Amino acid sequence: MNLAQIEKISKALADKTRLQIYEQIASHEGVHCCALVDMRGVTPATVSHHLKVLSEAGLVECKREGQFVLNRVKTEILEEFTKSVATLGRKRKK
Repeated sequence: MNLAQIEKISKALADKTRLQIYEQIASHEGVHCCALVDMRGVTPATVSHHLKVLSEAGLVECKREGQFVLNRVKTEILEEFTKSVATLGRKRKK
């Protein structure tokens, strides 16, 4: 994972509301947007904005199911991010 991707994911998770939304989605197999609005007590537009940021960072995928949108975490991205952050600052041996 390159530094630009690490920065994008870090910024996405740095916001308290986004982190809470991500945590809520991660604790379930999938969460519909309306459930996120109910759980977080924020407007649908706010949830939509935060989901867009999380999606653009590659952390969640949003799939339409009929009239609803189901949100799921992309665990492989967070795993890759964690590994990449762990290696930051380490000097590479030649």
